[in-house]
Amino acid sequence: MARNNRADLRLDAPKGLRTGNLVGLGRNGGHSRDRFGRFTEAIARGMGTPWFLLGLTLFAVAWISWNTLAPVAWRFDSVALGFIALTLVLSMQASYAAPMILLAQNRQDDRDRVQFEQDRQRSERTLADTEYLAREVVALRIAIKDMASKDFIRAELRALLEHLDERSDERSDERAAPDSTDESRPTA
Repeated sequence: MARNNRADLRLDAPKGLRTGNLVGLGRNGGHSRDRFGRFTEAIARGMGTPWFLLGLTLFAVAWISWNTLAPVAWRFDSVALGFIALTLVLSMQASYAAPMILLAQNRQDDRDRVQFEQDRQRSERTLADTEYLAREVVALRIAIKDMASKDFIRAELRALLEHLDERSDERSDERAAPDSTDESRPTA
């Protein structure tokens, strides 16, 4: 069971191929197929290099040179017949190379499909996070709009200070006025 869970976490093949439930995949299920797929990818990757082309060219040049310059008894491919054995060897190499390249392409397509799905899910999460953050920013702007600004507080404090000054002046006037009224009243 733990092995199946580990296999399901692999992202280099579609989910159906990772479980190993397919018929004809060998004793280890999908593991032998995966190993073969990696092997063919390595060969296909190697065939796509300049070193492979250089090696194949050197092989063909050596083959042709040997079969034209070596003594007749040592030759194994006939120049007169157009190097039939070389043609067969190169045809066999090409007949194996094409399916390996196609298999490598199919595996890459599977990986691309998985990667595309992950990218799509990541984009959806990013979009949801962005929308959430946008709503939060709008809520903060609304909350800040309702808050008193520095200028508003200064104006209110000035108005309050003026009001207090006026009350203070009125009280001082009231205190001064009763004193003068007390003197003008006759005492009995």
